[in-house]
Amino acid sequence: MKIEGKEYRTIWFDEENKAVKIIDQTKLPHQFIIKDLKTIKDAINAIKTMEVRGAPLIGGAAAYGIVLAIMENNDLEFIKKSSEDLIKSRPTAINLQWAVHRMNNKLSLVNPNDFLNIALNEAKEICNEDVKFCKNIGINGLKIIEEIYNKKNDTVNILTHCNAGWLATINWGTATSPIYHAHKKGIPIHVWVDETRPRNQGANLTSYELNEEQIPNTIIADNTGGILMQRGEVDICIVGTDRTLSTGDVCNKIGTYLKALAAHDNNVPFYVALPSSTIDWDIKDFKEIPIEERNPEELSHIEGKDEEGNVKKVLIYPKKSKAKNLAFDITPAKYVTGLITEKGICEASTQGLKNLFK
Repeated sequence: MKIEGKEYRTIWFDEENKAVKIIDQTKLPHQFIIKDLKTIKDAINAIKTMEVRGAPLIGGAAAYGIVLAIMENNDLEFIKKSSEDLIKSRPTAINLQWAVHRMNNKLSLVNPNDFLNIALNEAKEICNEDVKFCKNIGINGLKIIEEIYNKKNDTVNILTHCNAGWLATINWGTATSPIYHAHKKGIPIHVWVDETRPRNQGANLTSYELNEEQIPNTIIADNTGGILMQRGEVDICIVGTDRTLSTGDVCNKIGTYLKALAAHDNNVPFYVALPSSTIDWDIKDFKEIPIEERNPEELSHIEGKDEEGNVKKVLIYPKKSKAKNLAFDITPAKYVTGLITEKGICEASTQGLKNLFK
């Protein structure tokens, strides 16, 4: 996808400088900075501080983290410890664990002298695979948008939450991929962009990338979606997910559950877009999903640009107030109209997923 007219991916390997390149998402939308990751600590820090974020991109960053660990010290114990530290860096997104296990499984089959080449090729494959999956998610989701457009013959209003765009993946995005495909096909689209407190990934990232692709969008406060649905101003909700259980239950950015409830109450279709790497086939009870609790400062402070163009962080809460910062919530399968995957669209249920992923 594009930034200032130039094509980018969110992560790639710089062969010349032997470094992993990322777009530092903590600086967007006010600054566009490409950052080098050269050590395993750099990779872990990038994931923890959300310089890279979004389940598929976290998986790609973890894969490249193993590459950096091997470059630093091609020792089995060091690689094992690095793998454990990567998995601990963010607990909720299943792609992280999935990518680390996939990398280690690949390495277990080869001679240590070949670790670097094998790991680098596998990390690239994980990223290329995600691009293909996300593109197919868009092609499959396009059919839903086309159906809505053919019925109303007017602009399709889509509500999304957080950032499940190309900045959260390697390219295309999950929830945004059907939007990008519809836009490229000439279907008039307008996107309601949830601000997504506390880190404002909707306002800072989703709106940013939609602007770069010249797709009309409007930022709204997180609690505005309900009244827009009541007024008939939302045709469909499409969100991403950080972990989807084989039961169809969805774990996504905090606030997703409330959007699903509002959509259910107003008969608005509520779809979840995901690559198969985001499916957790092991956990059956959503209460067992580890829900990340982040620093309360993400709630109590907000960052923005002042009139002089300086980016500053300011306190917005009373100094003595406490804050609880849960990063994710669970949307039960009964509130999900369908799951949009690279293999097609299915019911949010065990049988629905089994039919697609035999």
